[in-house]
Amino acid sequence: MSTISRNTADETGISVVDVRGPRFAAWVTTGVLVLVLLAAAVSTPVAAVLIGLQAVVFAIGAAYGPRRHPYGRIFAAFIAPRIGPTVETEPVAPLRFAQLLGLVFSAVGLLGFLVGSTVVGAVFVGFALFAAFLNAAFGICLGCQIYPLVARLRRTDPMGGVRGPSVVTQATASGPNADTAGSPAI
Repeated sequence: MSTISRNTADETGISVVDVRGPRFAAWVTTGVLVLVLLAAAVSTPVAAVLIGLQAVVFAIGAAYGPRRHPYGRIFAAFIAPRIGPTVETEPVAPLRFAQLLGLVFSAVGLLGFLVGSTVVGAVFVGFALFAAFLNAAFGICLGCQIYPLVARLRRTDPMGGVRGPSVVTQATASGPNADTAGSPAI
């Protein structure tokens, strides 16, 4: 069975999943986003509904990770039992970030469709489609590539653990009351 259906961690304690699960999800996402673009050429309301549904899928993936992602559940239930054991894994945190980026692109696309700007909607759906297709076809997760940069800005470890205080906490800690840094002001 795939690690996508189990709560698994690697030797460092970082939560990981079978790489085939997110790639399967990327293929399904690619198909949905192609349908959105085709629908946008014919009916903007249909495109808005489809991208709205995909936005919900992205939100679930961003909030709960690949194990609870709707496409991940399909992979775990129907595909993982029929293929060989897990050979390669990847950390969950970058995948959740990638889903968050997909949510942002799909939300802007949905907003574009809702306000009547089919071009804006289609462009942002196109961005999401490009990222999903890169992951599906070539195993290149753009969100996963960007994640370490964002993690450094947040002062966290790229695999999910906190390394030190945030920039805000550091700025507060350098003052005269360093022992109460980060406490809410009363």
